[in-house]
Amino acid sequence: MEKQVRLSNSTPPVARLGLATRGDTSLQAEDCFLALERGVNYWNWCGREDGMSRAVRELGANRNQVVLAVQMEATRASQAEEELDNHLRTLATDRIEGVTLYYMETRAEWDRVRAKGGALDFLRTCKREGTVGLIGVTTHQRPLAVEIAASGEMDLLMIRYNAAHRGAESEVLPLCDRLRLPTVAFTCLRWGALIEHPRAPGWQGKIPSASDCYRFVLSNPSVSVALMAPDNRDELKDNLRLLEDWRALSVDERRWMREWGDFVHATGGQFP
Repeated sequence: MEKQVRLSNSTPPVARLGLATRGDTSLQAEDCFLALERGVNYWNWCGREDGMSRAVRELGANRNQVVLAVQMEATRASQAEEELDNHLRTLATDRIEGVTLYYMETRAEWDRVRAKGGALDFLRTCKREGTVGLIGVTTHQRPLAVEIAASGEMDLLMIRYNAAHRGAESEVLPLCDRLRLPTVAFTCLRWGALIEHPRAPGWQGKIPSASDCYRFVLSNPSVSVALMAPDNRDELKDNLRLLEDWRALSVDERRWMREWGDFVHATGGQFP
């Protein structure tokens, strides 16, 4: 399977395994630099002061190696301007390579951001000026993702995809392939349920590691980047082992992961 992908002509190739922060982790700037040394150069920042924001400020000449993405909660242009200004100031950078509107869960929300004076208007202006690179959407809702992708208005789609939530395989990713629309997968561990779910009657097989879960996602060639969001350096180092054994799942492994995903989906409780 491919190890790198180019999301646009204006960005450097990125490793398909990306790094994300959530605002509630103990990941330090040094950990982000470790990931970069291993080739992980797609960084998805949570928007709060943390180890990744400190790392971005300290990148120096290495800033050109990193494709930096952030999520934007604003729906109006004025809100988006304030939010983007805050991000640029916090990160001490003059550009952000990817901004996704977050979370876009209803058609009404989509209509608001793309209306006159909406956040999308502002982001398009920023794209023309070079402050923003790719403009995308983050959503859990597959029908909405299909509608947004088909509109041709986005440069990037960030969608939930993991062994327990595989609907994107048939409903979203084939369309993105046809449109050549890059896709970023999030919640690849189903908020930990795919690796922490207790053994229960009815499941006698092995429980996967985090690397197994990321390998499942990345074995789908339609996924451009799969995001990991380790809590700490130990989890990061464990995830990075995937880079040492970079291969797609075997047929048997894929069957095992799909069966495990079905089990977790049925018994793992309500998804956050």
